[in-house]
Amino acid sequence: MSGTHPHSGTGQLSRYDRFDIAGATREGAAWLASAGPYPRSTLALWESRPGAPVVLPCGTTFDVVNVPSMFGRRMLDSLWEDGPGSGPVAAHRGRMLLFTAPGTAHRLPSLLEWEEWGPAVPPLLCHGTGDAVTVPPPAGGTDEPAGPRTDSRWVVAPDTRHPWLPGPEVMLWACVRAARASAKPSVRISIFPGADQDAKVYDVSRRR
Repeated sequence: MSGTHPHSGTGQLSRYDRFDIAGATREGAAWLASAGPYPRSTLALWESRPGAPVVLPCGTTFDVVNVPSMFGRRMLDSLWEDGPGSGPVAAHRGRMLLFTAPGTAHRLPSLLEWEEWGPAVPPLLCHGTGDAVTVPPPAGGTDEPAGPRTDSRWVVAPDTRHPWLPGPEVMLWACVRAARASAKPSVRISIFPGADQDAKVYDVSRRR
């Protein structure tokens, strides 16, 4: 499976680190800002207004695969339970935004078409060159009471200046696994607790 990265150590990983999903680290914020034409201005905005969401272009620093929330959660179940983990992931207005390697938005639709999964995989919005997405603020929520409510938050917040990003083959694998899981929900063990949407634990060391 191309695009994967090695796990830390060998065998079954026994220690799970609690990841701060409330917001990005300073290094993660710098990575996000680097996607825009004026990174310093974006960082200055976040210094003065940590809760401000920002629209950033895709295609150079990252692509984004935009999927329905439930299907996105199944993809993350597969990526973290049986796969290499994920890059940054955001929840935005009932959908999941999975940050991927540049070029994924162009390649993934043709791979899915070749697999012929039909309705088992819902229509995906793939944002690449020429597109832009609204990203949650590094602080993890909006502090702009006078502005529109964005309903955005980080599920897996960026925590490094050079995050690992899955490529199209990894995303295809996750889509196929999610489609199979949705066909047999009774046998799926989810890492997402139903009661507390924010209490997620990931072994983020597997991405490094």
